[in-house]
Amino acid sequence: MKNKIVLITGATSGFGEACAEKFSAAGYDVIITGRRRDRLEKLKADLEKRLSIRVLPLVFDVRDKKAVFDILGNLPEDWQSIHILINNAGLAAGRDLFENSLLDDWETMIDTNVKGLLYVSRVVLPHLIKTKGHIINIGSVAGIEVYEKGNVYCATKQAVDAISKSMRIDLLSHQIKVTAIHPGAAETEFSLVRFKGDEEQAKKIYEGYKPLKAEDIADIVFYCATLPAHVCINELVVTPLAQANSFYLHKISGKEAK
Repeated sequence: MKNKIVLITGATSGFGEACAEKFSAAGYDVIITGRRRDRLEKLKADLEKRLSIRVLPLVFDVRDKKAVFDILGNLPEDWQSIHILINNAGLAAGRDLFENSLLDDWETMIDTNVKGLLYVSRVVLPHLIKTKGHIINIGSVAGIEVYEKGNVYCATKQAVDAISKSMRIDLLSHQIKVTAIHPGAAETEFSLVRFKGDEEQAKKIYEGYKPLKAEDIADIVFYCATLPAHVCINELVVTPLAQANSFYLHKISGKEAK
């Protein structure tokens, strides 16, 4: 019997990379996508060396509609039976008051977090209909509550929440599961990207408490994806213990935070 196939966008780091590791370890074949070819090739070599699975790396930017449809629309036949789509590719660009925000940042977030998710979902959907598959969209607590200087990032993640809900309704007749997972503070490359490579500023975000790890979210994604066929977790909001919601984060100093 062939392994089930999971397609993971944004697999070059963070939640996506951790999901690739988690599903591969469980015997899934994985399609990993991202913009950084070197990271995808390294991940492929590592997973295939350690595990008895196949890995198909695909290099493209989810913002590029033509590339998404050209590449995912022409998958090799033995990679078309996709059972799980994890829409993980996403980012935050800048954290500024509305009047100081850059239009380029707004467009990058909209094109990645919203339009990219739509492009990938739409082109992969025919395969998921055949397998009665599962779509897992990675949102954010920012999609539940808007916070200061979050403006368009929060808007894009609220869009992910709304899209997930509408997908669930529209795809009900196809018996496709749709799950939205909304992580809180997680120590990945997220803040480094948001602050445009400023390591010191990015590091400060995680001081004084123990944030989520990428592996924590991968474990949750895997749990949701491996429940009985009649069970669907619609949405989950996941935070570290120190975080109550988008506004309340309890920070302490010293060893207690570790």
